[in-house]
Amino acid sequence: MSNVTIGQFFPGNSVIHRMDPRMKLVLTFIYIIVIFVCKNFWALGVMVLSLLLVIIISKIPMKVIMKSIKPILIIIIFTAILNIFYVDSGEMLLHWKFIKITTGGINTAVFMIVRITALVVASSMLTYTTSPTLITDGIERLLSPLKFMKNSVHTIAMMMTIALRFIPTLVDEFDKITNAQKARGADLETGTLIERAKALIPVLVPLFITSFRRAYELAFAMECRCYHGAEGRTRMKIMKYTKLDVFGAAFIFITTSGVIALNILFEHVI
Repeated sequence: MSNVTIGQFFPGNSVIHRMDPRMKLVLTFIYIIVIFVCKNFWALGVMVLSLLLVIIISKIPMKVIMKSIKPILIIIIFTAILNIFYVDSGEMLLHWKFIKITTGGINTAVFMIVRITALVVASSMLTYTTSPTLITDGIERLLSPLKFMKNSVHTIAMMMTIALRFIPTLVDEFDKITNAQKARGADLETGTLIERAKALIPVLVPLFITSFRRAYELAFAMECRCYHGAEGRTRMKIMKYTKLDVFGAAFIFITTSGVIALNILFEHVI
């Protein structure tokens, strides 16, 4: 749980940090769509190289990036195993009883591993380089057309940001409760899967209670400060697009064009 870094913000003054949060939200969304459009390793390689370039420019430590991947290692391994054993295209490498391993299965497994990793890292980069306040303002501005449908856009944006912001807090609380239970003699690391799941009950119950308590305290603090949502509320920082956002849009446009071209050029290559 200590490896979960989603929702954390790393202050900095890089080009990525100075971009408008609205543009970063849109570019992240486009990146996620385009990475699903990739049909071969050449197109996927372009997306990975562009992501590496963004990481280098943002000056986020690679150690932090790798830490964000650790929580999904089980998902990555499970996905790879499924593709290796269930994709039977290509040349046969191993055939033993019901186990079949082909070149197509291995290629698909590697492709899925790279794709999932890139998705997680790209999503994490958004929170690494953008403060929760700016994310809230950016989401609210992007969803502003929904106001005509009489939807409380500010409330939706605030809920999403608070949920994202409290992920690291809940992780820290989980670690504290786990260590406290271990100090009282609780065995959380041995036994069968069912036994270990039952052993987590003394951890999850206090965690839920603490979460509700924090939610109540946050709501009480907001009411004490006369917070009533977006009505009559001004912003300390006025968002505006700059040349950096134009360069960012041009960069994702060039990357997307390259992916489409490589998909057409290597249509039958995985």
